Formats: sequence, structure tokens, C-alpha cells
Amino acid sequence: MKFKSTDFIFQIFALLGSIILVHAIYVAIIRPNADALIEEQLAREAAGETYIQQRSIYIVMRDYEQEACFVLMLWAMAIMGLKAQRSIRERKLLDKALLNISEGTSILPEDSRDLSRPIQALPEEERSFLVPRALLTALQRFGSTRNVAAVSNSVKEVCETEGDRLDSELAMVRYITWAIPSIGFIGTVRGIGEALAQAHKAVEGDIAGVTVSLGVAFNSTFIALVISIVIMFFTHQLQLMQERLVLDTQNYCDNRLLRFLKIS
Repeated sequence: MKFKSTDFIFQIFALLGSIILVHAIYVAIIRPNADALIEEQLAREAAGETYIQQRSIYIVMRDYEQEACFVLMLWAMAIMGLKAQRSIRERKLLDKALLNISEGTSILPEDSRDLSRPIQALPEEERSFLVPRALLTALQRFGSTRNVAAVSNSVKEVCETEGDRLDSELAMVRYITWAIPSIGFIGTVRGIGEALAQAHKAVEGDIAGVTVSLGVAFNSTFIALVISIVIMFFTHQLQLMQERLVLDTQNYCDNRLLRFLKIS
């Protein structure tokens, strides 16, 4: 419960920080430059000047839908960064000898309590990691059941439960990944709607308003899809890291504990 509360508070502050940072960049840099470029283009068109219109990144990013997409992108990256950092810290425990067992040693059910003490002496945060929890569960099950098969099943259950928990905790990231293209399509609908509202001006020869509105439509979708590709890449990398942690933990328990267990 403590970690769930901490994660929730982190997500709230990460969202607020993303909104403040992105909006500050838009107000200070992106929108002023985009507006200046649009005014320059309109002035050239009004003067009848022939020129090649350059596609500027400021204009592509200027609208509110793109700003919302960048906010969600930073929010998702912050959430994934926190989970990746925790996975890296948990993986470091796999390099430690949490159980002092020499090669060729046989562990009896009576030894379970003594072997559990070094793990129970770990700091509270480390005890909550997957490797210590799996080892403690295995030792406690061995001491109570005196059955190696039951111990193996308990380790497998702990690892499977952890895998399901890690997967469920990515629900918010998956929602953000779905929401970003949806916001992009909202910008598309808004831009096309504005363009249709100015169709009569295009018939009269003034296509400036229609051009700007269609730019909103296509630019918002373009930015949203690019951001979605980036977030999906990092999401899959995080999932791969977490799945490897679960599998490596199960192998750690097999190699460092289960193969030494003896009934008598």
C-alpha cells in the first residue's frame, strides 16, 4: 500500500510538472515563432509575392492538440522511468548472494528459519522486492510442508502474480498511448470543420483560412502518431525488462535454493 500511494502521488506531480513545462515552452518559444511565420506568409500572399512555403516545425506543433499530446508523452515517460528505475534496482539483487549456501550443501526443512534471517534483515524496501519475497515464500513453504514440489509451485505462483501485477500497473501508460492518437484525431476533426466553415471564402478566391485550418487537421494527426510510435517503443522495452526480471528471479530461486532442498 505504501508503494501504491507513493506511485499515485508521483503520477499526480509528474502530470502537473509536464503541463507546466510543456505550456511554458509553448508560450515562450513555439507559439510566438509559429505566429510570426504565419503572419509573414499571409503578408506575402496579400502582396501577391511568389514564394515557396517552407514547412516549419513551429507551425506543425503550434496547436492545442499537439500541446496536449506532448504533455501526455512526458507524463507517460515519467511513469515508465519510475518503473524502469525500480526494475533496475530489483535486478541488482540478482547479483547478490542472499543465501549463504555452499555447493554440495543439502537444505533440510529445519534449516528454513535460519536461512530466512539474512533476508528478513534486509531494509524494508528491499524486502518488498520480488527476489526476497520469492525466497522467503519458498523457505516458509518448505518449512511447513516439507515438500519440494510445493516449494517450486510457490515460487512459480509468486513470480506469476508479480508478472500480472507489473502488467496491470502499465494500464495508465496504455491509456495514454491510446489517448494521444485520439487527441490527434480530435484536432483533425476540428481543423476540417473550420476549413468547411470557410469554404465560401475559398470559392471567392481567399484560401488562406482554409489552408490554415487544414494545417491544423493534418499537423495534429502527424504529431500524435509520431509520439504514439515513440511511447509504444519505450512501453515494449519496459515490458521486456519486467518480464526478464520475473523469469530471471524464477531461475535465481531454482539455482540458488530449490536444487539444494532435501527432505531427509
